[in-house]
Amino acid sequence: MNQQEIARKKRVLHVGIWLILICVCVILYSLHTGSIRLSPYEVLRTLAGLGSEDDSLVLFEYRLPRIVITILAGMGLGISGAILQGLYRNSLADPGVLGLHAGAAFGLVVFVSFFRSLEGMISLVLPLFTFAGAVLVAVLIVLLAYDRHKGVLPIRLILVGIALAAGFSAITLFLSLRLDEGTYAFAARWLAGNVWGREWANVLALLPWIVLLVPYAWLQSKVLDALLLGDEVATSIGAPVQRKRFLLMGTAVALASVSVSMAGGVGFIGLAAPHLARRLVGPLHQYMLPIAGLIGVVILVAADTIGRSIFQPNAIPAGVVVAAVGAPYFLYLLAKTK
Repeated sequence: MNQQEIARKKRVLHVGIWLILICVCVILYSLHTGSIRLSPYEVLRTLAGLGSEDDSLVLFEYRLPRIVITILAGMGLGISGAILQGLYRNSLADPGVLGLHAGAAFGLVVFVSFFRSLEGMISLVLPLFTFAGAVLVAVLIVLLAYDRHKGVLPIRLILVGIALAAGFSAITLFLSLRLDEGTYAFAARWLAGNVWGREWANVLALLPWIVLLVPYAWLQSKVLDALLLGDEVATSIGAPVQRKRFLLMGTAVALASVSVSMAGGVGFIGLAAPHLARRLVGPLHQYMLPIAGLIGVVILVAADTIGRSIFQPNAIPAGVVVAAVGAPYFLYLLAKTK
């Protein structure tokens, strides 16, 4: 192992440690904020099993499930964006920009049209509907952006994604207008990026997808590195391009759709997290993917905490907080991209 590789690994380790420390600090702050405030001392006592019954109820039945969901969803969105940008060599590729979130929203509205309640174990089915909606959009994107001579064109990919996002958003709005008042209010909050999952059943619905797909994505790091060189070069060094692209696209779609199924239609995390990770640790995916996931966790946990704590008594959806920062960053990237 040469000195450059050793230095790179040390940098990745340092960046990862700092991100984990930041995330822990944000989580600890998030645990004692909300409509019912708990002091840091009460939080620590409750975590140690010495808190009152009311404090235990607030912490373990309401706040911890929500925080775990933001951790899992933030990681899923960050890694999904990194996969998409690597697959199609496009720095603007993002689950939201490509219309995957719009497809997931379509799946969600279809779900709530059939199941009026999202309480308890019925929420386990929701990720399947959002995944199906996102897969539908992904298939249409690939079909419409594919050129038989040049493959999937990166610029056409973005344009088709934006067009499909607009179309599916219109269909989703039309379907949501047919819902009853309570269900429509839930759908509207979801579309705004409201983290609605607050039960351990919601965590259980999200956890298996993240646990299975995130390690798989990391194991395909060398394939993503090869695809950055172009399909011809990747094929020449023995990478099964078409099969791997199909599997990785499915992984990215699944991570994005199941993450937003519990965290709401949060945008820009899949765009910003890979860019920041690439600036911090370089373009190699074996280092960049974990860092992108950690950055996604920090962004979503912090956004949800800010929305719940600073703007009390009226909580602001995490998606609104993320968009307030993400939109200018997107315009900055757009201006730099030729």
